[in-house]
Amino acid sequence: MIVRPLESEHEMFRDSVRKFLQAEAVPYMEEWRQQGVVDREIFRKAGENGFLFMWAEERFGGLGLEDFRYEQVLIEELYRAGCGDIFIPTHNRLVGRYLGNLASEEQKDRFYPGCISGDTILGIAMTEPDTGSDLAAMKSRAVDCGDHWRLNGAKTYISNGIIGDLFVVAARTSDAKHGVGLFLVERGMEGFSRGRNLDKLGMKAQDTAELFFDNVRIPKTNQLGEPDKGFYYLMQNLAEERLQSATCSLANASAALDETLEFTKERKVFGNPVASFQNNRFQFASMRTELDVAQVYVDRCVQAQNAGELSGADAAKVKLFCSELEGRVVDQCLQFHGSAGYMDEYRISRRYADARISRIYAGTSEVMREIISRDMGLDYRIKNA
Repeated sequence: MIVRPLESEHEMFRDSVRKFLQAEAVPYMEEWRQQGVVDREIFRKAGENGFLFMWAEERFGGLGLEDFRYEQVLIEELYRAGCGDIFIPTHNRLVGRYLGNLASEEQKDRFYPGCISGDTILGIAMTEPDTGSDLAAMKSRAVDCGDHWRLNGAKTYISNGIIGDLFVVAARTSDAKHGVGLFLVERGMEGFSRGRNLDKLGMKAQDTAELFFDNVRIPKTNQLGEPDKGFYYLMQNLAEERLQSATCSLANASAALDETLEFTKERKVFGNPVASFQNNRFQFASMRTELDVAQVYVDRCVQAQNAGELSGADAAKVKLFCSELEGRVVDQCLQFHGSAGYMDEYRISRRYADARISRIYAGTSEVMREIISRDMGLDYRIKNA
């Protein structure tokens, strides 16, 4: 087996995360799925154990661990334990890095302590009704009113939308194509409201909601970065978001394969274990090979991210490959479970439902192929040249 580029510190961290999840998350997952949202306490307990904002400077209470491999290990253990719908990684880096890259010192002093302790849960609001992955088509607008911004609009499919306390909200600041700003909207701001907790196919314990902004007064101290560079900031951070998505997909697929292998060694058909039939052995061999190859690719992209060298095209490739592979693997694993795989009491049923979003969020597979093809010099707009 190829040795992964992880050090002893990462494996010690893995052990601590594994023990934490077994004690504080696994026993409550079914309850949280039934209620459609995790208890806030899981974020606070994660904070107590140093699992939130691990990259943040020690002066704020963080660990100063910029290394993405710690987040990678955290994600792998969340999915291994069947806790992938606890969106701590979204809090940590998908949203958190916007603060890390753009927040002023005053904003860091104000928001970091709560984000690190788990008292402040983060979300990001980009997607709007009828726009999907087309960020350039967003309609939410922030108007400069001198000492504050006035925000109006609506967002949908927002992760941590119900329990979130602080949202990075993208809104148009001018009529220019890419005239977008990012704003920090806090729980309790007048005019800020949430819709219902949306029913979903999978990720049942992860709250997903609509957000509404009706003349929300945003103080200038809650402006994140420059007011007309939000589109650039979003593009800059999407590479890491897609790497995170790929890591989740691979972790879910790998866990599904391991669980299915054990199940099929015990389940018998015609008096023989399901895993013993040649066709099934060959399919297991093919899936194991693809997952191991994908792991090498993801690990290499993590190294590139740590070095500040992960390109948008490479992030699209790893996200596309891993999400598509996840879909194939969990489907085959469910098939190997037979009728039991269709029952929610078996974890593969959850994994199958949870996996379907992977080819949609952080940019659909079609959008990923568009990005990759353009990087290859293939552009549909060339016909108008």
